[in-house]
Amino acid sequence: MTVAEEAEKYGLHRVGARPSLVNYLKQTWGRRTFIYELAKSRVQSQNQRNRLGIIWVVLKPTFNALMYGFIFGILQGGNKPQDFPIFVVIGVFLFEFFSSSMTGGARSITGNTALVQSLAFPRLALPVGKVTENLLTLMPMIGVMFIYALILGTTPKWSWFVIFPLIALFTIFNMGTALICARITVHIRDFTQLLPLVTRILFYTSGVLFSVDKLLDKWPWMIRVFDFHPIYQTLTIARGSIMNNESYDPTAWLVVGGWAVIALIAGLLYFWKAEERYGRES
Repeated sequence: MTVAEEAEKYGLHRVGARPSLVNYLKQTWGRRTFIYELAKSRVQSQNQRNRLGIIWVVLKPTFNALMYGFIFGILQGGNKPQDFPIFVVIGVFLFEFFSSSMTGGARSITGNTALVQSLAFPRLALPVGKVTENLLTLMPMIGVMFIYALILGTTPKWSWFVIFPLIALFTIFNMGTALICARITVHIRDFTQLLPLVTRILFYTSGVLFSVDKLLDKWPWMIRVFDFHPIYQTLTIARGSIMNNESYDPTAWLVVGGWAVIALIAGLLYFWKAEERYGRES
């Protein structure tokens, strides 16, 4: 009888062995308080040394919206959508949540090597904690986004509350994306060097700054492609729910919900399969 068979006979398991998926999720859920407190403490300490502190959470995307809105407002001319200022604010604020989740998730394992190598816990907690941190950061941004909408002349309406289930689905999608990027970075460290380029490409191709219908009206087949674009459809629902002169096809919810489920399942399985490799020396 081999040593492995003898250990199995007495219910002994290899240290660091990957648990079943169900047990893995149970272990992660059991550390939900740790995940939340870690995320909260990082949000609090993120801008602690700056004079304006946590206010930078809102100032950064605001400045981005002003800069991109000014430049692309000029470049688009008559092709820019109605109520362009709030159009850009919604796009920039929500895309910031996606990009920070993707880049933060990608570095969640490799950026916490000491923690991963010294303590036994489900590594899933780290990318989940990063997305949770970004979700906590998003909350005040959403409040400010509504204030900007009022200042820019948008009429308050009940559909504004749609933003909350939308954010829930968007968070699930971002979680799946973060998990996939986290494992890729463990195997290919150079992936972090490509992430800014990937983020920039997604930023300029997700309808953050332009109306797809107006800009691509000569290429209807390209407009059809955007019907299945998860980030673009998320922004479309948000704008249609908040802005005065915007509407959206309800099937956009199916696209966003479908992508959220696919991304989460694919990301979870992909990340879990490599659980034993995290923290090992490359």
